[in-house]
Amino acid sequence: MLASVPADNTRVNVLSTNEINYWCHVLNCTETRLRNAVLAVGVLASDVRAYLNR
Repeated sequence: MLASVPADNTRVNVLSTNEINYWCHVLNCTETRLRNAVLAVGVLASDVRAYLNR
């Protein structure tokens, strides 16, 4: 089941389990890849998406 949409869907909040689940589903990645992407490029969803798609 997809977690509820974050209040701010332009930023990835890795401190929230619900948001981690949401972004992992939307971006089709593991939690580890999501966290590494945020560490590499910051919390902007567009930057995280671009990083994961490269």
